[in-house]
Amino acid sequence: MKIKRRAAAYGVCRSADGSVLLTRGSDASAFPGVWSLPGGGIDHGEHPDDTVVREFAEETGLAVRITGVRTVLADLARLPDGTVEHTDRIVYDVAVTGGELTPEADGTTDLVAWVAPADVPARPLLPFTAGVLGVTFPPTDLGELPAGLTPERTGPVQRFGAYALATDPAGRILLTRIADGYPGGGRWHLPGGGTDFGETPEGALARELHEETSQRGRITGLVGVSHRYDPAALGPEGVPLEWHVIRVVYQVTVPEPTVAAVTEAAGGSTAEAAWCTLEQARNLPLTELTRDALGRTG
Repeated sequence: MKIKRRAAAYGVCRSADGSVLLTRGSDASAFPGVWSLPGGGIDHGEHPDDTVVREFAEETGLAVRITGVRTVLADLARLPDGTVEHTDRIVYDVAVTGGELTPEADGTTDLVAWVAPADVPARPLLPFTAGVLGVTFPPTDLGELPAGLTPERTGPVQRFGAYALATDPAGRILLTRIADGYPGGGRWHLPGGGTDFGETPEGALARELHEETSQRGRITGLVGVSHRYDPAALGPEGVPLEWHVIRVVYQVTVPEPTVAAVTEAAGGSTAEAAWCTLEQARNLPLTELTRDALGRTG
């Protein structure tokens, strides 16, 4: 079975009367004639924020600004050639700042339109677009997929990860130390990691949180989206990765904290885990992701 992964960013853009901007797949797309939120694949090394702005300009002719992150999704689809594709999707709310509505020329979309809320369900929609817009759609049946599917690495590594800014009732912060030999080795990081093929960000976060810290938590919000591009990064075997990680950070509460401990299932990338007060955390060598997440939440 042929499988592939991709990461993409999209925007929900509404007019003053509540109409939503949609684009139609062209004959060059996997699903011609099907409507979607404007957006598309995240280029290697590109910040997802920049992706959605770029894709809006290409597909709609409009300049937009991001007003917030609406949701993060993952889904599987079978492409016309039989390939099963896993797509991680970041969906933003955006507002128009300029430009003129113009369909894409010679691309994967061929029409752009403002669609009134009452008319949205009548359009053939990609399933993720239907879900975001609250339209009921039949679930996709791909049949039974083998366990442990992993796309073959054929070039630079783009990884999609989910991370937790996790706190307990006492206000302590849950951190993990990256093992030596891995990107960021020796620094303290947020619990989390890459999502597996067919796995949702929320499912990956719950798995990683337990594997790396032995905790069970509950997602209470979305802190933000970031990325890190390191073309010189080396893997544990000294192999260049040209590492591009796209990271979603969730706010998580752990109502019944236990002693933080790394489980065997975590593998070798996490050296230790610990609950820290904010003052203790400030005195640790932190990753850029951890510093940014703590700064966003004050």
